[in-house]
Amino acid sequence: MKLTDRIKYKAIELGFDFVGVSPAHQSPRAHDYYKWLKQGFHGNMKWLANDPERRSNPTKVLPQAQSVISVGLSYFIKNPQPEIWNDPSRGRIARYAWGQDYHDVIEPMLKTLSVFIQHEAGEEIKTRYYVDTGPVLERDIASQAGLGFVGKNTLLIHPDLGSYVFLGEIITDLELDFDEPPSSTESDHKAQIGTCGNCRRCLDVCPTHAFPVPYILNSKLCISYLTIELKGSIPLKLRPLMKNWIYGCDACQEMCPWVRRYSKPGQTRFLEYDPDFAAPRLMDLIKFDNDDFKKRFKGSPITRTKRRGLLRNAAVALGNWGNTEAIPVLKKAAEDPEPLIREHAAWAIEQIETSGEQRSEVLKGSLLPAP
Repeated sequence: MKLTDRIKYKAIELGFDFVGVSPAHQSPRAHDYYKWLKQGFHGNMKWLANDPERRSNPTKVLPQAQSVISVGLSYFIKNPQPEIWNDPSRGRIARYAWGQDYHDVIEPMLKTLSVFIQHEAGEEIKTRYYVDTGPVLERDIASQAGLGFVGKNTLLIHPDLGSYVFLGEIITDLELDFDEPPSSTESDHKAQIGTCGNCRRCLDVCPTHAFPVPYILNSKLCISYLTIELKGSIPLKLRPLMKNWIYGCDACQEMCPWVRRYSKPGQTRFLEYDPDFAAPRLMDLIKFDNDDFKKRFKGSPITRTKRRGLLRNAAVALGNWGNTEAIPVLKKAAEDPEPLIREHAAWAIEQIETSGEQRSEVLKGSLLPAP
């Protein structure tokens, strides 16, 4: 068995759902990436603009790099019960965060695979492995390894698993056999693995209209960015559009026909649906102190937002719910030591009281014509 095949078998044995190999060269979409940065669509994610040439070319990360091994792991979980998921008094958390931080699961798997590669190579080789933490354009690399295509929502869509997938890479100076990338022509591309075609459901369903054109994401409008990466105040005009998403957003994936038809759980399952974790009650969450936050979300990606970020998001969701029952807890949050929480709690109170006044006026008949 060839070394490349032995590596692939080992990757699957370790628990990955798919694996492919591509040459270590500059991404064919490097120019598009540079243009995206110039347009400022990365927002305050400054690390994405640090040495973009290095991020778009694996040989700048590891000199003499020859190959990139891309691996993937499905994290698909079925939709929660509608009465839970569609309850505006609960916050929505993106699927990938329904449990243990995926970095803590995938990085040890990649390390084990790297050690295996070095042993099997029978010579001293160099490797670098990453799980969306290193300077690599992982979706482009995975696409070049024949593992799927990049959809209009900018996510990698695997033909057998959809887009609910984690990706990882091992860059090595070992020369391996490469997999066939998608064809550069639209017709051949469709024949091989399919494309988005004329579908634009992911673009149309985005609550904040974060896609100015297909295949381009303006991160500054994306709910995932607003709830996780943005550390300050959420722009006023975007708050009502966030609905009850409090950590990430799966809207563009939930609507995708590839996701709906092909998504399925992978062989390594470390996430699970718990209604009080995936969709916590907002009135409970807004009362969390630091100890509550650390206890509930220990080992989860959600710790990235810190308490102030998550409670900021919860306040916005409560304001969008619009129920007067939330006013007492929001008034207490409006006295929180964290200015960020106070600001968004005050906004939520104003939203609820304003909508309540409007409802009262409607009932009085001042905003509707008499029957």
